[in-house]
Amino acid sequence: MFVLFVVFLIGLCFGSFANVLICRLPQGKSILGRSFCPRCKKRIAWFDNIPLLSFLLLRGRCHRCQAKISIQYPLVELASAFLFVISFKLLVLSYFIFFALLIPVLVAIFVIDVKHQIIPDELIFAGMVIALLFSFSFGNLFSGFSAAAFLLILHLVTKGRGMGLGDVKLAILGGMVTGISGVVNWLFISFLTGAAVGSILILTKKAKLKSKIAFGPFLVAALFLTIFLRL
Repeated sequence: MFVLFVVFLIGLCFGSFANVLICRLPQGKSILGRSFCPRCKKRIAWFDNIPLLSFLLLRGRCHRCQAKISIQYPLVELASAFLFVISFKLLVLSYFIFFALLIPVLVAIFVIDVKHQIIPDELIFAGMVIALLFSFSFGNLFSGFSAAAFLLILHLVTKGRGMGLGDVKLAILGGMVTGISGVVNWLFISFLTGAAVGSILILTKKAKLKSKIAFGPFLVAALFLTIFLRL
């Protein structure tokens, strides 16, 4: 139980790093340097920047100007922490270490694509480097580029309306992670969940038939399911 608690705490820290990626990369800012309040521009002290705990102690407000802190921060930290625990429970240690390094990258891709409908190249390239370092094989490269080729065809056929180039590049990373054995299942789950959520949004009138819905989050969510369920 203590080990799981430690893994949870480490996951919170990685989630805090994911928040840095989410906030800075879309703005073209460096991920290095101290965090600061977007309203009063004051640097955030280390004791006000402890993952999850500081948000709770500060009651979701900046220590200096009392501006509200986005709920995104604790949610991303909690999501990352739970993903760490699940990965630790379900995966062998060597694969857990590899996947743990990918979690903040994948979580950041998920949130950025939801908020801005873009997938920063830096995140994809970082994920690919991690994948190559831990599990380099021509089979994994083949599955990655095969998945990307499939999505690229959809991108060209729909003239970019059904699939963005960011999704195509993300498919390389996803295919490298799942390998040949899981790439088909991963893509199938991605399209299935995407269609289901899209249908619900349209039926509830939260989106129109021609509305552009980010596909990256479905690729990321399906990747987690494929790995955890060993599909």
